Amino acid sequence: MSGSTSTSTSSSISPKTDIQTEDDEDGTGLVYYLDSPLPTQTVFDQARTQVQKPTSVVGAQQRLLSSRSDTFGVHSDEEDEEEQALPTEEAEQKTVSPFSAQSAGDAAPFSPPISSAPVRPSILTTNNINFARDGPLTAPVSGSSPFSNVTPVTPDQRYRGWLSEVVKPLEEFIDEPINPREYYLNLTEVAEGENGSVYAARVSENANLARLSKLPPLIKAQDVEGQANGETKSIAIKTVPILPSGSTKLDELRKELVMLRGLMHGNILGMHALYVDLVEDCLWIRMELMERSLADVVVLCEEGLVLQERVIARFAHDTLEALQFLRSHNIAHRDIRSDNLLLNSQGILKLADFSNAVKVSPDSPIVTDAVGILYWQAPEVRAGPYNALKIDIWSVGATVWELAQAAPPFADSVDAPGDRWPRLRKPEIFSPAFHEFLRLCSEPASSRPDAQALLKNSFVNNTCGRPVVGQLLQQCIAIEKVVSQRQEGEEGEDEATLMIS
Repeated sequence: MSGSTSTSTSSSISPKTDIQTEDDEDGTGLVYYLDSPLPTQTVFDQARTQVQKPTSVVGAQQRLLSSRSDTFGVHSDEEDEEEQALPTEEAEQKTVSPFSAQSAGDAAPFSPPISSAPVRPSILTTNNINFARDGPLTAPVSGSSPFSNVTPVTPDQRYRGWLSEVVKPLEEFIDEPINPREYYLNLTEVAEGENGSVYAARVSENANLARLSKLPPLIKAQDVEGQANGETKSIAIKTVPILPSGSTKLDELRKELVMLRGLMHGNILGMHALYVDLVEDCLWIRMELMERSLADVVVLCEEGLVLQERVIARFAHDTLEALQFLRSHNIAHRDIRSDNLLLNSQGILKLADFSNAVKVSPDSPIVTDAVGILYWQAPEVRAGPYNALKIDIWSVGATVWELAQAAPPFADSVDAPGDRWPRLRKPEIFSPAFHEFLRLCSEPASSRPDAQALLKNSFVNNTCGRPVVGQLLQQCIAIEKVVSQRQEGEEGEDEATLMIS
């Protein structure tokens, strides 16, 4: 995160903006909607992406960890390309920004309690790895490890004893012949969660990519092209320990994979492949490498970051696109919130974490289990049986409210959440279309519009262009650098005080 910046701690710019022009969308005539820092106050090093990628991801993959999930995922080359991925996994790339975690009133109050995490595997980040395994293998041939070109017929031939039994339910989704350490190198931890860790990694320039049989064709083609051109392909690897007793995480993972089998969408974070690492006895899940969650963006509003109305509209539009796709398959996500909405480097928002998702019959969408986090939870979820296909829209409204106010609705209230949003601070700075969108999202379930109807709303259609989201991501990094430097200075002063005393 190179570059110098001067940030303001308050904003004088109204979130209300003019009607979008075509120039916004195609990247010409770029408009700055953020006022901290201003364009003239910040210089970004062109090499920042190379050096700072893991750091920028830390934001996204830490605050989300304070809740229930921890996934992450690959930079898509085309903004409108549908992601050719295995069914998506949960977004357990939950992120607690390293800066928000040290401030009062941040992510922690909004997150459910979590159980103690199992000991996470230590991932080796070198090419010089000595693989010493005692499990039975089918005849290995020459290669950089005993597992090169091993092609087991069943998991029993590669996975010994209890390991074979534990991974058997995921057999159809695992690329069994592959030793992932030969294909994904230089793993750098960017998040640690309840059920494992998330790492930034690169695709090996020497790997035989043709052997990756489970990788979606489009993703494989991008890998092959990048390898041929000598380009570095960055991805995310989520690790899940495989325990002899099994784990609920693997059970949930199978449920998600089966539910979302074959479903791919550009606004849904997908798992590209699953592998078993025999060195650490853990599952490796390859995903797209995302930059950060909306939760990480919101927390920086305390440091002067301003989200314009059209930026919020862009995020709402992408979320509704994902929900419309899920609705067409009778799937309810049931945990829409800023922690589960992730941004990639192209400014595309993707919905993650399907651990609470459910597939229902269109004729019988009623369910009874209460899920989600209180501040984003539709009121009918707390009242009893509810229509699962209706509650996600309420949660979208709660997230939009959060983006506008830098805190989720009802967070400051001592009373139980109501069935309408609290009054906005400075409501006059938001457009009538913004207020109307919030009203529609908080309608009773019987009259609440679906995602398809809301995509026609004037607020949702007055969005900023993708390049503006890219500027926002750069500003987040610049602000985080200033905050980090300030904290280091404060720590140094504290140490000096202690030495004097």
